[in-house]
Amino acid sequence: MGLNEQEPAGSALGTIHSRLREAAARDPHPDWRSRDARLTALERLIRDNQPAIAEAIRGDFGNRSLHETQLLEIFPSLEGIRYTRHHLKSWMRPERRHVSLWFMPGRARVLHQPLGVVGVIVPWNYPLYLAVGPLTAALAAGNRAMVKMSEYTPAMSALFARLAEKYFAADEVAVVQGDAEVAQAFARLPFGHLLFTGSTKVGYSVMRAAAENLTPVTLELGGKSPAILGPDYPLETFAERVVVGKTMNAGQTCIAPDYVLVPAGQEHAFIAAAQKEVNACYPDILRTPDYSSIVSERHYRRLLGLIEDAKNQGAEAVPLASAAEPDAATRRIPPVALRNVTPGMQVMQEEIFGPVLPVVPYRDLDEAIRYVNARPNPLALYYFDRDRGRIDHVLEQTLSGGVTINDTILHIAQDSLPFGGVGESGKGHYHGFEGFEAFSKKKAVFFQSRVNGMGLFKPPYGALFERMVKFLIR
Repeated sequence: MGLNEQEPAGSALGTIHSRLREAAARDPHPDWRSRDARLTALERLIRDNQPAIAEAIRGDFGNRSLHETQLLEIFPSLEGIRYTRHHLKSWMRPERRHVSLWFMPGRARVLHQPLGVVGVIVPWNYPLYLAVGPLTAALAAGNRAMVKMSEYTPAMSALFARLAEKYFAADEVAVVQGDAEVAQAFARLPFGHLLFTGSTKVGYSVMRAAAENLTPVTLELGGKSPAILGPDYPLETFAERVVVGKTMNAGQTCIAPDYVLVPAGQEHAFIAAAQKEVNACYPDILRTPDYSSIVSERHYRRLLGLIEDAKNQGAEAVPLASAAEPDAATRRIPPVALRNVTPGMQVMQEEIFGPVLPVVPYRDLDEAIRYVNARPNPLALYYFDRDRGRIDHVLEQTLSGGVTINDTILHIAQDSLPFGGVGESGKGHYHGFEGFEAFSKKKAVFFQSRVNGMGLFKPPYGALFERMVKFLIR
């Protein structure tokens, strides 16, 4: 649904939020059948409308590969729902916890309780997957949900709003559209939990807005995710997997490899291998439907500005595709590698979010680790090696949101793993059970036994009490 243009954004959003909150109050702990029915409705929403969804996203980008939408949005969305439905009954069961000897035969349990109404702010780069993933977790946890779609994907946002109205009751899921002003008003609502996916800069604003109500937040941000080539790993395989991870959605992926670290002296060989892979995947990159456009003119210009700034400061821009020049009409930027980059360049200071790949040499693995650790913690890290000792060393000595070893991107596709950043790359986790937990209150409950010794520990305190306390703290 859209907002009434005659009504202030905050007022209209407040009305929607109140409707959902009242529904949550009437049914504060939906049973498994109700939750499964809502998850089934979400699955049907996707299955019944796959062509329309892919076409809406394609139109919003100018060109987004229909096959990539199937692979990177529709498939993982459905897989996440399937995984959640399969495990939901076990997740909903009370967790048994250990009881100390002194409190036996009492019992301790953890109950996962719905938070009421949760909010989800969706970015433009994967508008289906990054709406459905959090929504799956929210519905599984028994909540009602409000979803704010991105103004940069108006066709998909409008379609998802219409589909939500068709497949869900008005007091189950509400989808709203609007600009940054609407997003700010949305973040100020008193949600039980708010999940935001987007840039670190905007993440600060969202967290400040949410703080007005002490709303708990999960921030899925980004950062500069490195791909490191280990000393003995096949360079051609490394180049292939980095290129695939970097060029899907034309690099507009929060966990895309942002830059590569390769052993000194292998920069030219890596670039040659990357050129071979790019041209194999996209032999006619400016015309193939398999290569996506940059989502907007503003982002297109920003990426060209990063390349120009690097060149002006001494970097060498090396085209990775046979068609080297960007096409302003279609907003396509063929992949380009940057050599001789320095820390002062803009491209090395901010998340690239496009098909630009700095190549950084290192002399030994510890130098590569120091390079990564000298920068804000990345959302993802990719290390390529077959030596278990070196792999463990990298895992232990670096801190990132997630890691894929000997490939890129794939840790996000594991529904059994939590997904989230650390430091400037994010706060909190979701996916799978961690998503269920994120949108639940973990209520601690202790069941006192009829037979217990608590009567021995009340006033008036005397000699028996002193002997018992002395025994307890011995």
